Amino acid sequence: MRATSLQSKLTIFYAITIIVPILIICFIMPFYYQNLIEKETQTLTETTLTSTARNIETYLDDLERLTIVPYFNDSLMNALKLKASPNYSKANLSTKMFVEKTLSTSLPAYFQNLREDIVGTILLTKDNSVYIENKSLSSSYPNFPYKKQEWFSKTIKADGKAAFIGTHEQSYMVSPSADKVFSVARLIKDPETLNPLAVIMADADTVILKEILNDLNFNVKSYAAILNEDNELFYSSSRFTPEIIKQIKSGKTTIKGKKDTYVLVSKGIKPANWKIVVLLSKSELSSKVKWMYFTAILFAVGGLILTFFVFFVLSRWIVNPFRMMMNVMKKVQQGDLQVRVETSGNDEITQLGHSFNRMIDQINELINREYRAVLNQRNAEFRALQSQISPHFLFNTLNGLVALNRIGDRNTLEKSILSLSKMLRYNLVQEDWTTVRAAFEFLQSYCGLQQLRFQDRLEVEYYFDEKVADYMIPKLIIQPLVENAIIHGIEPASKACRLAISAKLILESDSNILEIKIADDGVGFNTERIIESESIGVANVRERLKMLYQNSQFIIESTIGHGTTVIIKVPEEEVKK
Repeated sequence: MRATSLQSKLTIFYAITIIVPILIICFIMPFYYQNLIEKETQTLTETTLTSTARNIETYLDDLERLTIVPYFNDSLMNALKLKASPNYSKANLSTKMFVEKTLSTSLPAYFQNLREDIVGTILLTKDNSVYIENKSLSSSYPNFPYKKQEWFSKTIKADGKAAFIGTHEQSYMVSPSADKVFSVARLIKDPETLNPLAVIMADADTVILKEILNDLNFNVKSYAAILNEDNELFYSSSRFTPEIIKQIKSGKTTIKGKKDTYVLVSKGIKPANWKIVVLLSKSELSSKVKWMYFTAILFAVGGLILTFFVFFVLSRWIVNPFRMMMNVMKKVQQGDLQVRVETSGNDEITQLGHSFNRMIDQINELINREYRAVLNQRNAEFRALQSQISPHFLFNTLNGLVALNRIGDRNTLEKSILSLSKMLRYNLVQEDWTTVRAAFEFLQSYCGLQQLRFQDRLEVEYYFDEKVADYMIPKLIIQPLVENAIIHGIEPASKACRLAISAKLILESDSNILEIKIADDGVGFNTERIIESESIGVANVRERLKMLYQNSQFIIESTIGHGTTVIIKVPEEEVKK
């Protein structure tokens, strides 16, 4: 079997089309589904983290509301203003008693109805007085350096806005209410003068963070942590190594550990500008798709055997008839009109073979019957038969059909076969006249098959006026001109070309004229040498027009490099209707 034969090319094509699907089935598809599962897990994780973030935000909102309590209590604000006054030390005893009582009793009143996890509040006035309310009823250390604490500096820097403090110990309390807390602090300012009056901080037990993070479940091994606004880790469900923390801070979405690789999913916590992150074990995600690889291999082996059998049967069923037609076509080109295509069945290829045989019979019959009649008239009709669908065109068309079969474009193959069948049926009708509509339908089939060969290099436009749709014109009077435009104007061009075919009535010298125009923007030619280079088809059209229409016009206009326009003009009164 030669390497250039159709069978060998189909075999090579089959090998390529099978190897690629096997690779896809065995490797790419499982890899795709693994990524899909990872993305779905990430989506589920993001949804869960959204809910978790909202839970944490709820606690932060409660703490934040607790820090603005002084602004809604006039007595408390007045007490803070008096406390911050430079003349407070000179105030009378009743004023001082009012201030102390207000500051000592106001916070406990608000503290009673809060969540159990909110363990305490601390109020630091401008004169360094400390007022604490907490679950353990503990007091603060005397002379504790509050102003040196990082959270105090952060609160002052926030200048009246909420300052969100990460986990820290209640080192300022003698008996802390919790091992560690997270807090919201605020600088209380005089609404009128904006002078600072005090600092208030509300604490919540980190146990709630532990409970929230421990409730997370993603069906794979995972670890969770919370980062502050500076992207520093201040709480995690398990201990993270410095290397993992460094990768998290760098913004990587894939984290590499000592024994595993993790997918990082994060969600912001508003309004603290914190971030909750979860590391999902990539090895456990991968283990969920291992069965796909095994299934894919079994499927690929079975598919290979099945497709090879189908390929063997279909290739013989499709290729052999076309090969037979091509052999017959070559003999017809050599002048043997007795050869026929052997057909069986009732499919489109068989119908094409029948049509092809009928065409040969019809050609043979027409040659024997018409070619021996009146010389001039029968000469022109014989040339009309020659200008019908040429064996060369059919040969190229069949090659195009074989190419479509080779690439597996069965839809286009079927449409092209049907178009060729329509053309052959049109040619086999034993009539010398046809309507403009039928002629354009034939041209659409013909040009459609030519576009199969030229692809994007050929664009065809059709137009006929409905007024002339049923006008009778000589059969195959336009097709030779279209074929000539394609062969001599468009095929030699190195660019994409446009072919426009139209039929309409025009007014010329007060008379209606049927105008048929074929225009292309191909290579063009020198009009001074029309007679020398005129093809059989064009000469046939010119002779038939002279014979059938006394006052017809046949005009050819062409410019080298810009294209050619052929115009047929026939007075309306001479046109059959």
